[in-house]
Amino acid sequence: MFRFTTIKDYHNNLQSGQTTVVEAVRFFVEAAKGGASLNAWLTIYEDEALQAAKKLDEQIRAGQPLLPLHGVVVGLKDVIAYKNHPLSAASKILENFHSIFDATVVEKLQAAGAIILGRQNCDEFAMGSSNENSAFGPVKNGIDPTRVPGGSSGGSAVAVQMNHCMISLGSDTGGSVRQPADFCGIVGLKPSYGRISRYGLIAYASSFDQIGIFAKSVADAALVLEIIAGPDDFDSTVSELPVPAYSAVANEPTSKKRIAYFKEALEHPSLDPEIKAAIDATIANMRKAGYTVDAVSFDMLDMVVPTYYVLTTAEASSNLSRYDGVKFGHRSSADNNDLTALYKNARSEGFGKEVKRRIMLGTFVLSAGYFDAYFTKAQQIRKLLVDGSVQLFKNYDAVLLPTVPSPAFLIGDHTKDSVAMFLADIYTVYANLVGIPAISIPLYQHSLGLPFGLQIMCAPFEETALLQLSTAIQKIHE
Repeated sequence: MFRFTTIKDYHNNLQSGQTTVVEAVRFFVEAAKGGASLNAWLTIYEDEALQAAKKLDEQIRAGQPLLPLHGVVVGLKDVIAYKNHPLSAASKILENFHSIFDATVVEKLQAAGAIILGRQNCDEFAMGSSNENSAFGPVKNGIDPTRVPGGSSGGSAVAVQMNHCMISLGSDTGGSVRQPADFCGIVGLKPSYGRISRYGLIAYASSFDQIGIFAKSVADAALVLEIIAGPDDFDSTVSELPVPAYSAVANEPTSKKRIAYFKEALEHPSLDPEIKAAIDATIANMRKAGYTVDAVSFDMLDMVVPTYYVLTTAEASSNLSRYDGVKFGHRSSADNNDLTALYKNARSEGFGKEVKRRIMLGTFVLSAGYFDAYFTKAQQIRKLLVDGSVQLFKNYDAVLLPTVPSPAFLIGDHTKDSVAMFLADIYTVYANLVGIPAISIPLYQHSLGLPFGLQIMCAPFEETALLQLSTAIQKIHE
């Protein structure tokens, strides 16, 4: 029977004839269908995936060398464009819409031999921390279906968690890859802002959004990052820096041994005591292994969440103005007496409650009389955070943080308490505000029987150090 451990082992089995790409695709299709009750997938492209698998098997039989992602089965969060396939951002406003082009990451995946298995459920327009905001219903955590998988990329995380695919691509605006990875016990990587092209990613907050990777191992995440990162003529914000051979160096020993952690983060009243104790133990073990691990003061911790939500909702208000019921997507059947009525009806019917809430908040902070009090002030705080980050990484190679304040909570627990839901992002939004790479690695088990991870952050474009340190910490923890 087919089993998946890592891409490297999978490729070894393909070359030795122990398995085929077709066998792999069939395994994952059946697993995804068998786990349909978790609501992780919106559409599975079974026939297309099998056809692609057959062609890749023929290449192996013809003696052609394996492509870097030969036969790797990938799922896409429903905010990443895949030409001639549905793309809805889990929203009614985009029902029946099909993308007319491929995202750059999709082109790079397929050129490297990957197979797109389907699109995955998420919070509507990537707005949420629990994956309860989808127009297609909530995603359920595979470990305990009464609990959330995290958001907004919950479907992508569950798909990897439950062996529905090898890799998933999600988006991370304030923790939407790392937080669900933590809740689901897998690896979640958010690269530096600009490391991966955003062309073909439906925008939530353009100065925060970054495509991220879900995987079972750091090595697999490193390989996928190596393939999809790099310059793109279609994205003016993407970095022109060369892409290192992440897959070749991820397992090498790291020379980066000066580590910081935010004292206020581990002493925050919202942090679960078991999570604090586990991270304290890891810090002690790292010191024994020769690392310098220092507590540093970060007195702006309680400012990061309000700063994040002021700025992202402002950008969302602008970005989502294009969904008007005229050019594509949902058009209201109500009595549309004029163009304004058409806009109002389409948006009222098409957007869900959380999206409406964030659009209204963003419109408010951008409005005359409040712009300076909220948006300008938030931008000033963001600048202070960026400047502080530059100074921090002059003295330290990495920062350790919890990924989340608690393990996966019950479905419905936070839906009536927006503040509690927003605080789920308290440890993840910092990396998006300052544009640095961050990863959540699965290390721990809570007494509730739920996994949780450790978050590691490095300086901008120091993904090599981030991946090496992640591997080293996993070995220390073993």
